[in-house]
Amino acid sequence: MEDPTGTAALAKILPPDLGADEKIDWVAAEARWGTRLPRDYMAFMSVWGAGSFAEVGILMPLPKEYIQWDPGTFEEETENARYTWEMLGGQEGLDIDPDHILAWGITSGPDILCWLTTDPDPDRWPVLVCGRHTADDFTLFSCGMIEFLRKLLLDEFDPYPLSIDLRDASPRYVHWLEKQRRWKAGLDRYSGEPRPANQ
Repeated sequence: MEDPTGTAALAKILPPDLGADEKIDWVAAEARWGTRLPRDYMAFMSVWGAGSFAEVGILMPLPKEYIQWDPGTFEEETENARYTWEMLGGQEGLDIDPDHILAWGITSGPDILCWLTTDPDPDRWPVLVCGRHTADDFTLFSCGMIEFLRKLLLDEFDPYPLSIDLRDASPRYVHWLEKQRRWKAGLDRYSGEPRPANQ
């Protein structure tokens, strides 16, 4: 069966068993950001939801109520990426209006994972990495969000696109709400094992 969003291919290497359907109000999200969002991102939100794996976090387009800490939305990181672009005076070889930078993820690097939204078709938006310790401050990748994550996990980028090296990590995606439940219960957010008393 055809897999236009790439979710099945990604699920083989990043199992969604600890994910959850985020049940995003896509009409509200479109109204907030003035555009439809890419189909692969929408599919990701319905299978994995917002959350993280191996120091990479995936953001929501709209805020939600939370238990312990704000799981994060596009808002703050989009502002950070646009500010960084303006502060650094852009990037040689990339002619980008910072208003066309929209953040969808972060790393502990701290890198900001974005889309470049100049194409009127969101399914054609490439990934733009705002890197903290990468060779270039901004690097454009001609693939969508899910394909970027798949290639990242399979180590198919050269040079490596992030400030942190995840190639030896064991990726385990955990939905943000499950992480907060585990934390409140005294468990490690990723393994679900009892957390040491001093953490």
